[in-house]
Amino acid sequence: MSVDTSTERTAGRPPAPRTPAPRPPALRPPVLRTLAGRAPAPVAPARATALVSGGVAAAALLALVGIGALLREPVLIPPIAASAAIVYGVPALPLAQPRSVVAGHLLCAAVGYLALALLGGAPWVAALGAGVAVGVMTLARTPHSPAAATTVVVVLQSPDPRWFLPLLTGAAVVLVLAGTAASRARPGAVRYPVYWW
Repeated sequence: MSVDTSTERTAGRPPAPRTPAPRPPALRPPVLRTLAGRAPAPVAPARATALVSGGVAAAALLALVGIGALLREPVLIPPIAASAAIVYGVPALPLAQPRSVVAGHLLCAAVGYLALALLGGAPWVAALGAGVAVGVMTLARTPHSPAAATTVVVVLQSPDPRWFLPLLTGAAVVLVLAGTAASRARPGAVRYPVYWW
């Protein structure tokens, strides 16, 4: 009869926790190593900053909804909501500055109307127009990624430019003014805008 000596050796000691052995980095597939990158994780903002940024974004977007209700025209479109995330979430980025927010949306709307007039309102035209809009923003030094979606909205929904362009301009200006007011109201906040033009 054989006796289990491993039990005798560990008698009186608590069992060691079982943790999986770490996988050596060399055994990770190259794709995972590439995706992991070398950049450190971004520092989490203070809760107060996150609450204020979210609150100001919600207030500005609700104001746009109210303006749209008064005018009986939609003022809040998805690209404007995405712009709010950039303006209030990362106000120091070049993408968030007024030149990029306002001019980016207007340039992309113009590209959308041109694509719509020349090629029609098909999804492939929207995709092509958005690509061209990115190039136009780059040349004009007005990078603003949500504005490329404005091109898609114009091509796929064909809004009347007589009301869409003024409302789009007004919505972008409201985001900029709310961001400016919010940054001045909080002591120690990042000043927005870093530059106007």
